[in-house]
Amino acid sequence: MVRAFIGVGSNINPAENVRNAIQLLSKKVNILGISTVYQTQPEGGLKQPLYYNCVVEIETKASPEELKNRVLRKIEKDLGRKRSRDEYASRTIDLDLILYDDLVLKNDDFILPDPQIASRPYLAIPLYELNPELVLPGSGLSIKKLASDFLEESIQPLYNYTELLKKEIIHGQKN
Repeated sequence: MVRAFIGVGSNINPAENVRNAIQLLSKKVNILGISTVYQTQPEGGLKQPLYYNCVVEIETKASPEELKNRVLRKIEKDLGRKRSRDEYASRTIDLDLILYDDLVLKNDDFILPDPQIASRPYLAIPLYELNPELVLPGSGLSIKKLASDFLEESIQPLYNYTELLKKEIIHGQKN
C-alpha cells in the first residue's frame, strides 16, 4: 500500500461537492486523514464564488495513473465536472494527485510532487496539518517551512464543516 495526498477543491455548491467527492473517494481507497477545509479566493483574481479546499491523505494499491484516471477523474465526472481550456474556470469538483509516496515523476500526465504545493497556501498548510515532518521528495523542501511562508489570513478555516466531514467519512469507514 502506498500513501498519497489528494488536493480537493470546489466553488460550485462546494459544501455538497467536497463532501460527496470525499465520500466517493472513500469507497475506492482508504482515507487516512482529512485536513481542515479552507475557504479561499479564486486563483487569478477572478470574480467567482469562493472555493472550499482541503487535502486528503489516502492509502491505495493503485498506481498514480490508475488513481488519477480511473478514480479521481471518474469521481469528477460523476459529480458533473466539465473541463475547459480555462484553467481558472469555476468547477463542481477538482481532485488532484499532489503527492504519491516518495515518487518524483515528470511526464505529460504528471508532475509529482505537484509544484503548486510551494505556491498555494491551500495545499501547503493542509499538507503540514496532515504530515508536519514531510519533506517533499526530490526537492528536500520541508512542508513546515513552506507552510510557515504563507499568511494564514489568506485562507479561512471552516472548522465546523471540517469536523462534520471527518465524523461522517473517517468515522464512517471504521464502522
